[in-house]
Amino acid sequence: MTSVTTIPPSTFGIPALRTEDPRFLRGEGRYLDNIQIPGALRAVFVRSIFPHAAVNAIQGLAEARAMPGVAAVYVAGDLDLPNQLAAGSVEVPGGDLERPFERPILASDRVRYVGEPVAVVVADSLAHAQDAAELVWLEAMPLPVVVGAEAAADDEAPLLFPETGTNVAARFDQTWDADVLAGADVTVRARLVNQRLAPVAMETNGIAVMPEDEGRYTVWVSSQAPFDVRDEVAEILGVDRHAVHAIAPDVGGGFGAKIPIYPEYVVVAKAAEKLGRPVRWFESRTESMQSMTHGRAQVQWIELGATRDGRLVGARLDLLGDVGAYPQLGAFMGQTTAEMISGVYAIPAIAFRGRAVVTNVTPLGAYRGAGRPEAAACIERAMDLLAAELDLDPVELRRRNLIAPDAFPYLTASGATYDTGAYQRSLDRALEIADYDALRAEQAARRARGDRTALGIGVSTYVEITGFPTKEWARVSVGTDGVATVRVGTTSFGQGHETAFAQLVGGMLGMSYTDVRVIHSDTAEVERGQGSWGSRSLQAGGSVIAARADELLERARDMAAAVLEVDAHDLAGPDAGGFHVSGAPERWIGWTELAARAEAAGEPLSAAGVSRDPGATYPFGAHVAVVEVDLDTGGVELVRMIAVDDCGRILNPMLVRGQQHGGIAQGIAQAIFEEVQLDEAGNPLTSTLMTYLMPSAAELPSFECENTETPTSVNPLGVKGIGESGSIGATPAVQNAVVDALAHLGVRHVDLPCSPERVWRAIAEASR
Repeated sequence: MTSVTTIPPSTFGIPALRTEDPRFLRGEGRYLDNIQIPGALRAVFVRSIFPHAAVNAIQGLAEARAMPGVAAVYVAGDLDLPNQLAAGSVEVPGGDLERPFERPILASDRVRYVGEPVAVVVADSLAHAQDAAELVWLEAMPLPVVVGAEAAADDEAPLLFPETGTNVAARFDQTWDADVLAGADVTVRARLVNQRLAPVAMETNGIAVMPEDEGRYTVWVSSQAPFDVRDEVAEILGVDRHAVHAIAPDVGGGFGAKIPIYPEYVVVAKAAEKLGRPVRWFESRTESMQSMTHGRAQVQWIELGATRDGRLVGARLDLLGDVGAYPQLGAFMGQTTAEMISGVYAIPAIAFRGRAVVTNVTPLGAYRGAGRPEAAACIERAMDLLAAELDLDPVELRRRNLIAPDAFPYLTASGATYDTGAYQRSLDRALEIADYDALRAEQAARRARGDRTALGIGVSTYVEITGFPTKEWARVSVGTDGVATVRVGTTSFGQGHETAFAQLVGGMLGMSYTDVRVIHSDTAEVERGQGSWGSRSLQAGGSVIAARADELLERARDMAAAVLEVDAHDLAGPDAGGFHVSGAPERWIGWTELAARAEAAGEPLSAAGVSRDPGATYPFGAHVAVVEVDLDTGGVELVRMIAVDDCGRILNPMLVRGQQHGGIAQGIAQAIFEEVQLDEAGNPLTSTLMTYLMPSAAELPSFECENTETPTSVNPLGVKGIGESGSIGATPAVQNAVVDALAHLGVRHVDLPCSPERVWRAIAEASR
């Protein structure tokens, strides 16, 4: 771990207002489609309307090319495109695919999901491109369709890739043959569904590519990883990566779905190269629902065993992941789920196995939590099922099995090494805020009265993994105007990096955070970077920034000491924009003069380099949900949502609260609203926001959020991730609350999402 010695404690815990917000509030944000590119052509993709089909021909190309304003119509053979391996052309963390499930950048022989691109129309306006695209159609022979992971895993299932002889793209296991439930007096078993979700970023996907002089290109892209996009575009165009200038401007949400290199990026780049003109593409909402990677999509079989007094003995997880038509990063999400299946509990023995299977639907990718929400939902539902079997309060069962605070670092039976934790503290605080005993008393009173509006209380205690072992780059410099500039390889898409990083550097250099400028997501300004994913930004980006600021500070201190003719140890500061001699504040030198002296000496006041984060961190927390369920209609209303999350040391409480709110909202959405649905023929039923039930603020209560702080020693800041915590803790809390509301009727489980129809059916079946 990089050593950083000069971070004043006062840097942390300051709820500074976001410096990004004024430009957004004035309508001055620069999202991809706001970028003015003179003479740019518009690209529109022709997509498959078949879930699975053999392509005989692509018809209507000549007619489309003859349409007004059309510059070109391309299919795969026109662009000399390579096949793109399903895992992507960049290295995928997590493992190797069992067989090469190749993904064509533009499909030509076979299409495998509705929305797969087969051709592109490039025209002088969006309207002209759309008109011409409507003339292009597939002459194809429909093939048998595979819908759902369990159908795909069947030995008799149709094959999406006949040459591979299987629909199984990846598999893994740990101690599967061991008797991990030996000694259990009570064992519960359940089949749980973690449904497929669409990310629904406010800004959909898109890219613009502009050819420049001397074989150079400028690329604007709505991405979480612009350096990856730069490298991929350079490889496809056959140019040096430094000939491609990639910029991620303001990005309107990503949630993990803007990590991949999409086929459309490659096609737009090739079209711009062939035409010698700028080409831009920005997808519609329906395109986004069908083409941007989805999330979750697991079926889980869990067994959890305990002694009669409620001490956990062991767990066994069998997992099946539906990774869509092409197994990308999503093929390895199940491994993260299995690694985190122990949750916050001391489970002595765990066995697991998993498979990732291909189906005729949009490919799966990372989505806020990426394998960790699935683990929390699984173990938390199993804990409630076990509590019911043992006739214990769910809270009491959890308390008996929480990992003790003095047990860290703690190696779980599933292979994760948790850094720090104080699980009971966050649980106790959440229950205190909720007034748990009073809620149980109200529930009992309603049941005694026979109320038709049932009250349910759900609890979840969770732990997740963030950061991951990575490296990141940063440069910190101070100019002759006294303003500090931070360049860093992370990418902001709504989190508040410009504020957080400015606070960190401002605190270290003794200047206002408003005097710190943060530059990111521009490959001409930033030397390298890995972007933002896995809640890594403050852990990896903040740590490397702090290390570079520390180096700059030591150099500046030595310069100041030389100018003031004292030993460096006799200096106070930096504060108020400079250093002074201890006990003689009139002997002072500021950053402006120090930077000017450094410039005059030909060595600007700057420090740059890469730091490697040595490992992952494990944030945790406890959520309590309170719901009311109409027993006549199955309608669910969430009336309270309490969250106590621990992300280590907190730099800016307001930014943390914003991340909690966003994550909780998406966690609630999974619990009771959202689900990607297909009909039995593989046709999407939820391709618009009229059919995909994403909640608005009107459907959500005010959240009651607090934080505990348990610092980590993994990074010099003591911080952990917070961006995904809400989506991990909220879903099982709400699901448990819905089932709890119905428990007195004999309902044991309701699958996600807990829609009125599902709830009503569960009530009806229990009453038979």
